[in-house]
Parts: sequence; C-alpha cells; structure tokens
Amino acid sequence: MSFKHPTVCNDLLNYRLARLLGSSGAPIIRICEGRYGITRREWRLIAMLADFGPLSPSALADHAHTDRPLVSRAINDLVDKGLVSRIVAPDDKRRASVALTDKGRELHGELFPQTANINASVLASLSEEELRVFDHALDVLTEAASRLNQEYALTEKADRHRGGSRRHQHNHATGTTLSDLW
Repeated sequence: MSFKHPTVCNDLLNYRLARLLGSSGAPIIRICEGRYGITRREWRLIAMLADFGPLSPSALADHAHTDRPLVSRAINDLVDKGLVSRIVAPDDKRRASVALTDKGRELHGELFPQTANINASVLASLSEEELRVFDHALDVLTEAASRLNQEYALTEKADRHRGGSRRHQHNHATGTTLSDLW
C-alpha cells in the first residue's frame, strides 16, 4: 500500500474512505431505510437541520456537501413525510428556509444515538492516541481537500446530463465499466 505513489485503487485515499464509508455506513442505511423510511441523504439533511437550525436550501446543500438539485428533491420528500417544513420569507415569497418539524426532531432524537453508537463501535478499534492522530489527520486532509477544491482550476465542469456519474464506459479488456470502479 502506498498513498504517496498509488499504483492500484487500494492505494487511493478516496477509494479507501469510500470502502470505510460503505462498510460502516451499511448498518445506518439499513436502520434509516428499514426502520424510519428515509434515505441516507435525507438523514444527512435532518442531522444538518438539527445541528444548525433552519437553513435555506442552498445553505443546507453546502453544510451537507451535496448537490443543490439533490437537496431540493430530498427536501420535497422530507416535506411529504412530515419531517421538515418550508418557512417562506415574509419579505420575499420566492425565498424560503427549511426546518425540522416536531416529527423530524423526534426522528433525529431516536436515530442520532444509534448512529453515534455505530460510529463508536468502529472507532473502538483504535487506541486513544490513534484516535487523536486520526482526528487530527482528518482535519488536515479535509482542509487540504477544501483548498484544492477552491484552487484547482478546471475548464471542464461536471455535466451529469452528458455522462458524469451515469456514464457507463465498458472496458472490454477488463470486463468492467467505469461505474464499477467506485
């Protein structure tokens, strides 16, 4: 394994983090979907609203690190489920914020401790010192990634309508598609 000189997927930080998220997040997804009838994305938005209070959809998308159109669809679903409500700005009817309803706060109160317990179970495999170093490393890496995202100039923009996450380029030599890699 070589993070500094990757030669295979397992050497890539994002791949390893995706594997960790996939493994540690699977029980949370099962609880969200099976017990509460919400998606992982909806849970993330509920958690952000519980942490920050009412937010505009754009601010909610920023806090959740999620695309605005996906957040908009999730908000609609959460409103339909009675977990969030839209609060229209009195001075401008085109602007609104979203907030948890009583039902949404109740769900958060039940689900957050379960999520925290799953996280604690995964982190229990680290010593106190390893946990401190890991926490610091995550802060440093997150800051570096944020800077890179701001500074990295690309002339290309993500265009999911022309490919992006839905493109399935088949590699005949390996028998895989681009979407199989992540």
